[in-house]
Amino acid sequence: MTAAVSRSSWLGRFQGKHSYWVVLLVILSAFFVAALTPDTSWAVSLLVLIETGTLVLAVRTAGMRVLDARLLVGLVAGGVVVAVAALVWNGDAATATLDILTGLLTLAIVIVIALGAIRQGEVNSKSVAGALCVYVLIGMMFLFVYGVIAALGNGPLFAQGTDGTRAIRLYFSFITLTTVGFGDYTPLGKLSRALSALEAMTGGLYLVTVISIVVSRLSLSAARRTSTVE
Repeated sequence: MTAAVSRSSWLGRFQGKHSYWVVLLVILSAFFVAALTPDTSWAVSLLVLIETGTLVLAVRTAGMRVLDARLLVGLVAGGVVVAVAALVWNGDAATATLDILTGLLTLAIVIVIALGAIRQGEVNSKSVAGALCVYVLIGMMFLFVYGVIAALGNGPLFAQGTDGTRAIRLYFSFITLTTVGFGDYTPLGKLSRALSALEAMTGGLYLVTVISIVVSRLSLSAARRTSTVE
């Protein structure tokens, strides 16, 4: 009974609300954990747990009733297992595997938010929050991809002769996604160059298509409401 009340009072309140502002805050917390914590096992575990919690919250917020309690419990259990594995499993293969799993978690969050936003059937401030969530998550996904390349590649990830820390790879990912391109870190291998080019194209196209369409439709909806009131 207590567990049911707790679920109703916290996680349950987000069921089907399509309000992704809280989800965005949790995603940003993962961003800052990746940016500010050292490359240690506990930091990886913390990041995995945040991503797992974000996925659960996104599922509830999107109102996906098909994904019932069993699947949510499975997601949490899987995230905890991966987080524990990060504490005791070391080496390049372990690092690559953990980055792959965390990247898949991030991709799942993107899919859940995108489907939830589409199911809304209207464009509003919640849609803007959902679009921003996806944009940040794209940068996070490429972070984990770069981490896999750094762990398994024969040479350094960057032409500066280093694989960089997770914080540096995060910085590089978002500088590339936003097409700023300071040039202090540049990809070295063919695969990393191709992926960075893909990320830059993805970021640019996302801003000029998805974000611009959402904002323009939001403005149009606001104008229609104003004209209706008048």
